[in-house]
Amino acid sequence: MKVTFFSAHKFEHSYLKEAIPNHKLKLLETRLNLDTVGIARGSDAVSLFVSDDASAPVLEKLHEMDIKYIALRSAGFNHVDLKTADRLGIKVARVPEYSPAAIAEHTVALILALNRKLVRAHNRVRDLNFSLDGLVGFDMEGKTVGIAGTGKIGSKVTKILHGFGCKLLAFDPYINEDLISSTGVEYVDFDTLCRQSDIITLHLPLTPESKYIIGKSSIEKMKKGVMLINTSRGALVNTKEVIGALKSGQVGAFGMDVYEEEEDLFFEDHSEDILLDDVIARLLTFHNVLITSHQAFLTREALGKIAEVTAFNLDCWDKNKASPNELKS
Repeated sequence: MKVTFFSAHKFEHSYLKEAIPNHKLKLLETRLNLDTVGIARGSDAVSLFVSDDASAPVLEKLHEMDIKYIALRSAGFNHVDLKTADRLGIKVARVPEYSPAAIAEHTVALILALNRKLVRAHNRVRDLNFSLDGLVGFDMEGKTVGIAGTGKIGSKVTKILHGFGCKLLAFDPYINEDLISSTGVEYVDFDTLCRQSDIITLHLPLTPESKYIIGKSSIEKMKKGVMLINTSRGALVNTKEVIGALKSGQVGAFGMDVYEEEEDLFFEDHSEDILLDDVIARLLTFHNVLITSHQAFLTREALGKIAEVTAFNLDCWDKNKASPNELKS
């Protein structure tokens, strides 16, 4: 099977080549969109990352080129118009999970780095400034942490924070009894989680109901100085409202690995460019904001798993079998 990989970053290449020896791979750093879709001509399948555009017009073009399969190298699939894919007979499969531990550990790393002001401390020491003024943090032990979403990643976060001795609150329509038994987490409604938490971390899927779950109304209910962390989906957070709350001190720290408008920004080197995104530009002025560019998944174990499951999906299709990872609208 001939497969064109869009948004295939250099850090993926060795994992993909090792895991997928039975297919002819074209590895491109180019993102898929209406202008670049023609590159895939002659392929049987395409493989996409989270920054690629698989909207209806792009899918129509893929269909015209007789491309029947889309192998996503992600768990999320908001960038794919599944209804159009179904109508055109294009099969779409994802990687349902790759390493919940990778994202959970990155989440806690953001919490600790913001709390103990590690980036500021590191930069000071590099300038031979060994002063400790302005670097006061707080003990994690005894603090109340609200975990919004206790799926595989949220559950891992809960277990890690249990080890710190935190009081744990959770918001999720599905109550995990095993998690309650192992960590003592208490399930509450989202308003209660906002009002009582010192730290709030998001691990929810993006749905019409969860979009901007962090916005003006929810922020007003939070403790003054709350820490917010988002390693899930960018549009869970109304970033402009968070900026206003950072300015007033209502939000005391903000860590983000995802961003609603990340498509034309993340995964690329813009060091020689003028930054045109005013929201990111404003966030970068706050010393209590820590931004990573969709890096939480980036471990050897996760990259290996993504490549392995992508290979499995392609092998299924090559043998005219359905993959259990296929998506339906």
